[in-house]
Amino acid sequence: MQLSPDQLILWQHGWFKLNVTIVTTWGLMTVLAGGAWLLTRKLDQQYQRTRLQSMLEIIVLTLHQHLEEVGLKPAIRYLGFIGTLFLFIATASLAIIIPGYRPPTASLSTTTALAIAVFVAVPWYGIRSYGFKHYLASYLKPVWIMLPFNLIGEFSRTLALAVRLFGNMMSGSMIGAILLVISPLIFPVLMNALGLLTGMVQAYIFAVLAMVYIAAASRVHPH
Repeated sequence: MQLSPDQLILWQHGWFKLNVTIVTTWGLMTVLAGGAWLLTRKLDQQYQRTRLQSMLEIIVLTLHQHLEEVGLKPAIRYLGFIGTLFLFIATASLAIIIPGYRPPTASLSTTTALAIAVFVAVPWYGIRSYGFKHYLASYLKPVWIMLPFNLIGEFSRTLALAVRLFGNMMSGSMIGAILLVISPLIFPVLMNALGLLTGMVQAYIFAVLAMVYIAAASRVHPH
């Protein structure tokens, strides 16, 4: 039983393997980029907003509010990165209603890549907020001997992000596969509904954790 989309090879030439994870990941990125262009090319800034534009504005404003609540100001600086993470994971989960679709977030390689993106963003925004010298000095707090422990903490929380998302998505796929064998008519519908809810929750949790990590780095200590 193949649970990870990495194991589903669509095409191979020598050492290069084109698996389902790669195809669905690039497919989702194309859909998100194309959808963003279509939704924003005719935005009305006056009073004749469509329902679709209103829904889009609600999503953006909600993310903007969450960013401000965790202390990320100005929120617009972080909105693009956090919003992209949330939308990618959420869309990857919502697409399970498509027959034969396997979410790329069920692959450890995808969740690791997302966690690495957060790992890079944390010092990037920290340095951008307080400067290179001030940010690096935070790893020596409260005393210089804490440096290795602070570095281990940075790596461990990145690993925790990847494993948490992968574990939750993989467990859902595994349970669905088992129930599909037991009762192929009823349980798949229920599991799809549960998968939609779980996927949205995981997208929210991942985005919130990314906000918290970046917020912690962005207020290391004042000048």
